[in-house]
Amino acid sequence: MSDAVFRTLLDAASAKYRPAGPFAYHFARGKLGADPLFRMLLQRGMFPAATRVVDLGCGQGLLASWLLAARRLHDCGRWTGEWPAPPKLLGLRGIDRNLRDVARARRALAAEAAIVEIRQGDLATLEAPDFGPVDVVTILDVLHYLDFAAQESLLRKVRAALPAGGLLFARVGDTDAGLPHRLSTAVDLAVAFARGHRLPRLYCRSSRSWIALLEGLGFSVHDEPMGTGKSFANVMLVAQVPH
Repeated sequence: MSDAVFRTLLDAASAKYRPAGPFAYHFARGKLGADPLFRMLLQRGMFPAATRVVDLGCGQGLLASWLLAARRLHDCGRWTGEWPAPPKLLGLRGIDRNLRDVARARRALAAEAAIVEIRQGDLATLEAPDFGPVDVVTILDVLHYLDFAAQESLLRKVRAALPAGGLLFARVGDTDAGLPHRLSTAVDLAVAFARGHRLPRLYCRSSRSWIALLEGLGFSVHDEPMGTGKSFANVMLVAQVPH
C-alpha cells in the first residue's frame, strides 16, 4: 500500500474519534498508525469477504473503525490493488470491561450503529449468547489480563460460539521471548494505566502453551509472523474450527 493511501486510511479511521475527545483521537491515531497488527490484518486478507465479528476486549473500538474505513476506501475506488479487498462487515460486536473505553467507542462510532454494537462486559463471565451470530472472534492483547482458568473458560466459549470454519485471531505474548517479552508487558501495563485501568497482574504463557491450549479445545492453529518493532515479543495465533 502506498504511503498516501495508508495516510488516507489512517486519517479516516482516526477522525471518528475527534468527537470523543483529544485523548481518544490521539490514542486512536497513534495506535492505528504505529501498531503493525492493523496493517497486517488487511495486507494478508485474514478476514472472510463478508463477515460478522466479535471483538473481545475491544477498547475504544479501533478495529471496527479501521475495517469500516478500509471498506469505504475500497468501495469508492481508492483502494490499493496490491492488497486484497477489505472485508464487508455484516456486523461487529465489541465487548470491553472498561466503561471509559466503552463510552469513547460508542461516541466515536455512533454513526455506525446499524453495523457496530459496543457493550460493556467482563470477559471472564461472558456466556455464549453474548457473542451472537459470529464468523470471526478477535482477542488482541487481552488474554493475559485474565487468570489462567478464565483464559481457558473464555476460549472454550469462543470455540462453542464459532461455526465450522469460524476463525479466532488472538495476539498473545510469548514468555519464551525472554527480555523482549518483559519489555512488551511493561509497555502493556503503561498503556493500561494511561487508559484508566488499574495496574493488573498479568497471566502469560509461552507460544507453545497457547497453541497447545487452543488445539486441546478443538481448534487447528497456526501463527502469523508479526515482524519486528512494537510486536516483536507478540505472536498472532490464527485458530480455526474444523469443517
